[in-house]
Amino acid sequence: MAELQMLLEEEIPAGKRALVESYQNLTRVADYCENNYVQAQDKRKALEETKAYTTQSLASVAYQINALANNVLQLLDIQASQLRRMESSINHISQPPLTVSTMILSKDGDENNGMVMLKTGCCL
Repeated sequence: MAELQMLLEEEIPAGKRALVESYQNLTRVADYCENNYVQAQDKRKALEETKAYTTQSLASVAYQINALANNVLQLLDIQASQLRRMESSINHISQPPLTVSTMILSKDGDENNGMVMLKTGCCL
């Protein structure tokens, strides 16, 4: 249960925040690269720098998406396990009650004339 709570309250929200921050950083990097290319004397060097920033930024975002996806999958696994346990409990509760049969021997002189009588009762 603590693992589920940690995922819901810490890990997944932190992963979402990291992706929002990455989006903001990517916007700034794109603006920088555009301005750098426009103002650069050496366009080839500016283009290579842009490629390097782009590669690094996309790798970072891919890592963050992977980490968040793994946390979400872990959350779903925990919830699926909880559902299986609940289903098992519900199936156990919905089973018909067990019955116990008891034999009662009648005494001589009883109205059953010494016959064996079967009594069925319910127990949990």
